[in-house]
Amino acid sequence: MKAVRVHKYGGGPKDLVYEEDIMQPPHPKEGEVLVRVYATGVTPNEIVWIWEHPGVSLPLILGHEFSGLVEEVGPKVSNQMKGDAVYGLTDPLSLTRNGAEAEYVIAKESEIASKPQTVDHEYAAGVPMAGLTAWQALFDHAHLSSKDTILIHGAAGGVGSFAVQLARWSGAHVIGTASAYDFSFLEDLGVHDAIDYNNTRFEDRVHDVDVIFDTVGGKTLERSWKVLRRGGRLVSVTSQGIPTSYDKRQEYLKEKGDSFGVNATWFIVHSSREQLIRIGELIDSGQLRPVVDTILPLSQANKAYEGAKDIHKHGKIVLRVRTELE
Repeated sequence: MKAVRVHKYGGGPKDLVYEEDIMQPPHPKEGEVLVRVYATGVTPNEIVWIWEHPGVSLPLILGHEFSGLVEEVGPKVSNQMKGDAVYGLTDPLSLTRNGAEAEYVIAKESEIASKPQTVDHEYAAGVPMAGLTAWQALFDHAHLSSKDTILIHGAAGGVGSFAVQLARWSGAHVIGTASAYDFSFLEDLGVHDAIDYNNTRFEDRVHDVDVIFDTVGGKTLERSWKVLRRGGRLVSVTSQGIPTSYDKRQEYLKEKGDSFGVNATWFIVHSSREQLIRIGELIDSGQLRPVVDTILPLSQANKAYEGAKDIHKHGKIVLRVRTELE
């Protein structure tokens, strides 16, 4: 089968190898399904995750999110059958399982759900990682409510664009930081107030917000503490400018939060069939829409991991594995 694999540590997107003779995954085991992949979403920093864990056995097929058709079901799979259109997110913390940048992928039943009916595979493939990250940040960690004002850093990005829509759906007042180029896009998504980070310091405009969702990190995170009200909540998903290990990131955020009288957490997204079902329902009801910036063929994965540099991104970059007619 065709697939994209990383073969060595410390290289770059140029070192990704597109291959056409990779062995197809074996028959699914108990609780697993074999999915015929039509499209897969790209998370550019996934290569860095692998470099941070030099014990990973290479080569490894990249990619965690996908959309496709169930090809085969393993024992004790009760919710899906052959031919079902599904989308999902394989465990993003696993660095031993081959991913979805291939013609076939093995997924656990708990990691997939029926694909939203109103979007094609390419748009569905751009949902799981960003959609679940935004959902878990806002509702599992920040406990966002309709009474809250939320500031979203990186509001026009893949995760940010979902967070804006989910926050607006919840009834919260939504403020987003982005470039001026993105303002009309953010207004269309439902942002009440957009701040151009190139020309305006958000701390001069924003005070006493209830929630901050940070997808940027670094100096943006450091400047964010003082704009939260006491007792407010800050959730971050970026490692930029904070300690590298999971435990140290959690400890750092908690200590900083305590010093400002706010609750702060950092987390990594996890797979959730139940949340994928809920997100799919919101997509099909028209209350949430996937935002895909660029669709490239699987053979151009290296360009996708470079961030499609010649394109100003709104939302996700997706790799087309096969066409709807295949």
